[in-house]
Amino acid sequence: MKPLNQEYLDELALIKTDIQASEILVKYLDEEEEEDYLALREAFEPRIADLYKKVGNHNPLQLVTLEKELLDDEYEGMYITRVLGFAVLRGEINDNVKYIRPQSHFKEVLMAVCGSSNFDIIRKRIGQTIQMGFAMSSDIWITNLINVIENKKIRYFLQGQKNPKFRDLKERKIALARYKNQFRNENYFACDFPTNLTELKIQFSEVKLFLKHRIHLAGDNSSFISDIKDFFNNKEFQGTDEYLELLAYYGFFFERDEASQAEFTTHFNRSRSDIEDFENKWLDLVLVIHSNDLQLTSVEDQRLSISVDQGIDDKVKHLYILLDEIHTKSYINEEVIESVKVFYNSYPGKSPINECVRATIFKYFQRFMNNLEIEDYPEFFELSKIFPTYFGIFDNQQFNQNLKELCMKYVKKLTKKFTDKRGRAYQDVKRFVKVSFVDFGFMTSKQIVEFFKTKRARKIPSKT
Repeated sequence: MKPLNQEYLDELALIKTDIQASEILVKYLDEEEEEDYLALREAFEPRIADLYKKVGNHNPLQLVTLEKELLDDEYEGMYITRVLGFAVLRGEINDNVKYIRPQSHFKEVLMAVCGSSNFDIIRKRIGQTIQMGFAMSSDIWITNLINVIENKKIRYFLQGQKNPKFRDLKERKIALARYKNQFRNENYFACDFPTNLTELKIQFSEVKLFLKHRIHLAGDNSSFISDIKDFFNNKEFQGTDEYLELLAYYGFFFERDEASQAEFTTHFNRSRSDIEDFENKWLDLVLVIHSNDLQLTSVEDQRLSISVDQGIDDKVKHLYILLDEIHTKSYINEEVIESVKVFYNSYPGKSPINECVRATIFKYFQRFMNNLEIEDYPEFFELSKIFPTYFGIFDNQQFNQNLKELCMKYVKKLTKKFTDKRGRAYQDVKRFVKVSFVDFGFMTSKQIVEFFKTKRARKIPSKT
């Protein structure tokens, strides 16, 4: 948790002063009408939201400090309902949709809400948030939190937020997905970079979540690059699995100036020599990144490739020589296809290095198909001519199945668009599928007949 920049502190101080000097606040304190409090929110929460967005975009490691500042009573609970939601969603969860660690910041914000003089109004907007936070917390943690509160009315309110429905894993998953959707446009992720081995084991998973979010955001990451460099320079961390992971995320996804590139190259190649079985660990890590929601395109691969010291003869070197050729000449180039074939046959079919090659080729097909407009279906027909070649090289059922799913998704879009069975487009698609999908092993002739069969509407018997 980093301290706030002075410019943010100055802006907060001005907002606080304006709230306390506001005639709306005076009226609310005199009359205690809810509509006056809502007017206060309408007047000041947009300013806080703008500041929060500014900090989140440019100095995300200061967000928790900002949230703690907003717990001050003189902000009159402005924006605190959003802060409570951010605290709930920021916690890392396991496969059982439970917090991996107790969420102290969630507790801190909730206790501030419960101690607010405006609690009776704020409580009307936080029920779902508390239910979600409690659903992912342990019963002991919830009980200990509630027992600290002396006010019986507030204790009963919190006890009422323990929704028994959320004891079911499926219900928790559904509820969390719906709740997250309310915050889909918010930039609230933050973390603390570890400084010793104890912190490394506890905090790195949150660092990884934070980095993934920043990668998707594609925004200004300059404020925490020094923290990443400090991590790499920490000799305690060098050689750990976490160190290797950060090398990957930073190496693939972060732009670097000349000096930063030289520093990273040194760390990366030292690790190739110092870490036992580095090449296989690296390949496994690349496959993990390929399988999640991040994209390893030519940009990312080539950003990493320039750091690979060709003097170290390992699988990493050979993989990136091939990937550079694929990215620069195209995966449909005949020379590239031959290079892929020779390379692929040099290793066992299911080896991690060959899986990396398959993943790279598949991602090219995937990006092409996902971005192909319906009217451009002749380009799909043309691309499909290369499918059998890669089927033959890879001889991998999963690759074939993944490509089949891509093609079926696109063909369904075509048949939904081209409904005139006598039209040229419909006939083009039908002829292509009848021949090619059988050849590819995607469908049988019988399945194709069923696929194109007109679905008749069920007749409703007339009443007599």
